[in-house]
Amino acid sequence: MKTMTIERYGDDAPFEASEIETPVATPGHVLVKIAASSVNTVDTMIRRKGDELPLSPQTPAVLGMDFAGTVEAIGSGVSGFAVGDEVYGCAGGLANLQGTLAEYINADYRLMARKPTNLTMREAAALPLVGITAYEGLTRAGVSHGQRVLVHGGAGGVGHVALQLAKHLGAEVYATGGGDRQLALIDQLGATCINYKSEAVDQYVSEHTAGTGFDVVFDSVGGANMTKSFEAAALNGQIATTVALCELDLSLAHFKGLSLHVVFMLIPMLHDHERHVHAAILSALTRIVEAGELTPVVDETRFSLEDIGHAHAHLENGRAIGKVVVEN
Repeated sequence: MKTMTIERYGDDAPFEASEIETPVATPGHVLVKIAASSVNTVDTMIRRKGDELPLSPQTPAVLGMDFAGTVEAIGSGVSGFAVGDEVYGCAGGLANLQGTLAEYINADYRLMARKPTNLTMREAAALPLVGITAYEGLTRAGVSHGQRVLVHGGAGGVGHVALQLAKHLGAEVYATGGGDRQLALIDQLGATCINYKSEAVDQYVSEHTAGTGFDVVFDSVGGANMTKSFEAAALNGQIATTVALCELDLSLAHFKGLSLHVVFMLIPMLHDHERHVHAAILSALTRIVEAGELTPVVDETRFSLEDIGHAHAHLENGRAIGKVVVEN
């Protein structure tokens, strides 16, 4: 089968078309013919810094984690799927797992679910990694009806999904963005916009919470921005973050009694730990999407599998709005 492979890691590492043997459906796995795959920030990190990251596959490597496609064959011990089913998931592209920049993937059935019937393959491929991340962060933070939830980076890949899921859970949702396009998307998705470039934390906390702070802050920006999350949170509030690779003074979090939830959704794939939870989350996301309460935003620029290098560059240059998707 055709794949796009990298032979080495580095900022200038090119993708090359290659042929590898088509996989077969092994026990506990499903052979999927891939229709589309999305590009996530972690994919670009692996391409650039693979030798420095413990989660990177050995080269030559087929990267890519998300997929949407059609079941071609089913291995022994698999239940809940049939040949011809349209499915989606996040199942490869790191450690010893073949990625999705290929015609087929032999995917662990515990890392996938039936795709929403009201999404195209292109739209469905955009959702798994960011959807699981957002769902896990919000549920661990205990988001519930009537709470005030702040999403940092509300126009980003994870943020725009977290925003919609928080609304689905009944929260009053606010989201930060910068620039007209980001703020327009946040408004379109039904959250109250906060322009982080022109509004200080104390200003928007005063305006939107009468100075008490937000019950939950979902921080998809992370790093130094987590200090702003601490400032924006209410006493005994909840913080969920997807980017905690930083050194940070937790004094403010201590004195406000904040709970910090670090979301690293690759753990089930890396360690074969509770992979069935991802299937359950994806099934829940399917129901939410089919109920009309979640729609992944896909960047308008279209890429083929052979264009994957350009797709990575499009995500990295910051011009994409929504998820970047490549189609087979």
